[in-house]
Amino acid sequence: MSLANGRPYLAIPGPSVMPERVLAAMHRAAPNIYAGPLHDMVATLWPDLRALARTRHHVAIYIGNGHAAWEAANSNLFSRGDKALVLVTGQFGIGWASAARGLGIEAQQLVFPKQTPVDAMRVTMALAADPDHRIKAVLVTHVDTGSTVRNDIAAVRAAIDAAGHPALLAVDAIASLGCDRFEMDGWGVDVMIAASQKGLMVPPGLAFVWLSEKALAACAKSDLRTPYWDWTPRVQGTEFWQLFCGTAPTHHLFGLREALDMIAEEGLEAIWARHATLARAVWAAFDAWSAEGPIRLTVADPDHRGHSVTGAQLGAPYGSELRHWCETTAGLTLGIGLGMAPPDDPAWHGFIRVAHMGHVNAHMVLGTLSTIEAGLRALHIPRGAGALEAAAAVVAGA
Repeated sequence: MSLANGRPYLAIPGPSVMPERVLAAMHRAAPNIYAGPLHDMVATLWPDLRALARTRHHVAIYIGNGHAAWEAANSNLFSRGDKALVLVTGQFGIGWASAARGLGIEAQQLVFPKQTPVDAMRVTMALAADPDHRIKAVLVTHVDTGSTVRNDIAAVRAAIDAAGHPALLAVDAIASLGCDRFEMDGWGVDVMIAASQKGLMVPPGLAFVWLSEKALAACAKSDLRTPYWDWTPRVQGTEFWQLFCGTAPTHHLFGLREALDMIAEEGLEAIWARHATLARAVWAAFDAWSAEGPIRLTVADPDHRGHSVTGAQLGAPYGSELRHWCETTAGLTLGIGLGMAPPDDPAWHGFIRVAHMGHVNAHMVLGTLSTIEAGLRALHIPRGAGALEAAAAVVAGA
């Protein structure tokens, strides 16, 4: 017998749960792409996207995933042979650096110990060691989806300024936008990237790049741009087709419009508070489980954890066994421990990630934790008691 029949639940860090409203908005016939209601609707997206990132500046939309957002940012920020300083706090910092190198950019990695955030003093020192200002931009991930570490972006900007360095600041907010507080202008961010399939609650397929006037001017002569990746016509074009370099991703845009409406109805501050509370409920459960046995949260300091996804280590093979049990027996899919160990290393089987991003509420998170508790019991994985009570207390006190 399986208890997994019924609607499955994805607690993975993207694609996130898609609201019925978003799916319904996308379920329509193909529109006229040359004029009319589609153009009118798309015109309403830009102010809401700027508000989401807390910026008064530009935003460009690309058809693609998060890797496309990396490519778009890299292609516009740099010329061949330019240098980037990449701050690595997990798998996705490594990925962004690799994507840059693939374009001929010299990517200097500043790697921080696993499960710890960026040390701003080391950033200042690295930039001070660049007196010729070869480093054109500092690249950093706000919340690394693999390690689940959250970085202090305002502190990174302060570190750049303390070095007296002209480098631009570019931030990957793919795992955090719409979940964790993000203040593009307030934190001095020049370029920020995101994608549709996480906090924005839209299927994978849209990549976003927000850019300041400073970035637009500083990168005007970057030679890595091809006609498709060039952000200039996307933010300054006068023809509708220029916004997407061809045919618009029509149905994703309808879904995005509905998702932005939902975000506006709840309010961004309320959304951030909801994610913070649900994250604390997850952490409370894992703290209780960790009182006995091998279970530990990946990031020890709660101030350095993202509010969209939580990583945990159970020890091999418990992580893989729990994920298998939850999916096949109970219909719950948990995330793998991405980047925490090589896939051919037995230690890889000791990690899980629990996503709580986007269209999630208390009963979804408490149901996820209850299923994990059942799996721990069924597999006889050592653990402390009182996890569900601890999570419920956080929700009850919200």
